[in-house]
Amino acid sequence: HVQLVESGGGSVQAGGSQRLSCAAPGYRYDTYCMGWFRQAPGKAREGIAVIDSDGDTAYAESMKDRFTISVDNAKNTVYLQMNSLKPEDTAMYYCAATAGAVLWGTYCSTLRPSSFGYWGQGTQVTV
Repeated sequence: HVQLVESGGGSVQAGGSQRLSCAAPGYRYDTYCMGWFRQAPGKAREGIAVIDSDGDTAYAESMKDRFTISVDNAKNTVYLQMNSLKPEDTAMYYCAATAGAVLWGTYCSTLRPSSFGYWGQGTQVTV
């Protein structure tokens, strides 16, 4: 049973930083794509960043200079470091993972929510 559990959300002042964590204890794929998404009230879910089992990363253009995705394979945990936060970053942040290997260019790097089969419950970030 795959569970993704986000943590690290909360309130932060504009200009501040925050690190989100996503623990995936039951996720046992050698080849994978994992990512972070967010959804603000009244808006569609949008992709922030993804990372695959090769360590390749991709970011939404609007966030690539402030957000960094990383993974600790030993801990089965994915992180999202967010810097220079703005009020418009306020949203529910979700961790997601694919059900095994997917094509990097067609599915993983495109940051499309439909490519991901596993989702966490989300953690709220308020700036």
